[in-house]
Amino acid sequence: MKGLGRYLGICVLLLVSWQDRTEIGQRLSGLLTYMDNNGAEKKVRTVEDWQTKRSQVLSRMQEVMGVLPDTSGLGIPAVDIVTREPRAGYTLFTIRYQAAPDEWVPAFLYVPTTGSPGERRPAMLVLHSTGDLGKRIVDGEGTLQNRAYAKELAERGYVVIAPDYPAFGDRMDYNFSTDRYDSGTMKGVFDHMRAVDVLVSRGDVDPSKIGVIGHSLGGHNAIFVGSFDKRLRVVVSSCGWTLFDHYDIGERGTKAYGGKLGPWAQDLYMPLLRQQYDLEPARVPFDFDEAIAAIAPRAFYSNSPIGDQNFDNNGVKIGIARVAEVYRFLDAKPNLRVRYPDAAHDFPYEVRMEAYTFIDRILNTNMEAKLRCMDEGNDSYILGNFNTTENFLL
Repeated sequence: MKGLGRYLGICVLLLVSWQDRTEIGQRLSGLLTYMDNNGAEKKVRTVEDWQTKRSQVLSRMQEVMGVLPDTSGLGIPAVDIVTREPRAGYTLFTIRYQAAPDEWVPAFLYVPTTGSPGERRPAMLVLHSTGDLGKRIVDGEGTLQNRAYAKELAERGYVVIAPDYPAFGDRMDYNFSTDRYDSGTMKGVFDHMRAVDVLVSRGDVDPSKIGVIGHSLGGHNAIFVGSFDKRLRVVVSSCGWTLFDHYDIGERGTKAYGGKLGPWAQDLYMPLLRQQYDLEPARVPFDFDEAIAAIAPRAFYSNSPIGDQNFDNNGVKIGIARVAEVYRFLDAKPNLRVRYPDAAHDFPYEVRMEAYTFIDRILNTNMEAKLRCMDEGNDSYILGNFNTTENFLL
């Protein structure tokens, strides 16, 4: 079944003529270029050109992740309530939702109890970092500080859904070899889009004010689902990315995994990186700057500490400079922000609070008011200084 899905996906991807290139992983010379119907490289000059470019980026992402299953016809996900826990200002529900037939996803759902009856609130999809606790991490469990961003956003008045990623939390026994997906990453994208469907279906959620946030594993998954799902108006990624060529696991890690992208080729990520692209960054058909650019002009915030030993800060700076060109082209400079705190692989309090303020601004005001109140003369991707000392790996 997986082989058939991959074959059909490649047939679709051929329509954009990308694989006509002699080098499988070769990309165009910049984010503001695209390939026309004749296979010629063209400069992006209009919004329509950009939409063509964005579609080509999403197609190339699916070459590595597998094809995104069609969600049309699935309807509103069924939701089962497992437990409920009243807390100050909100109720925490343990739920499971049906992403597709025979595909149930355990999650936390935070529902504020303050405010006016019938009020529609902004909502957030919250994605956890690597850890056996899964969704419990973003509720504040575990030994690491600065991870309770689901609970903190609920305390700020957001409706929040926080699903378990496959192989973590209540999905520890997930079997990637028997599912219908070509990668754990694409399974995550699909599950997370269906979590957005859960939020959109709720009478207490404003469907035009939904965002996503995540750290580490959740940080790059926030980018991926944000790339594919335009309903997500703001994407916050903490310690979630660098350009593939700058990903660093050290010499010993590279030998252990058979290549520097070896960790990315595990079943829970993108195994095609090994099977088709030999763990070579230059051969991979997409990179993180392209995935982030696919979010534009919607808002993107990156926490990229200078001491992150996995997601090299220099790769972030190179990538974000390219992404900034796209945001400038789309007249959306204020929607792009990155901070480089003096920290390791962490989501420091000061940066987290600024990220929440960024989310508040995007989701609680309309676009016109937001653009007027922000300083358009300031490039939002400049360095910010915050302090923390905690260090741990992906």
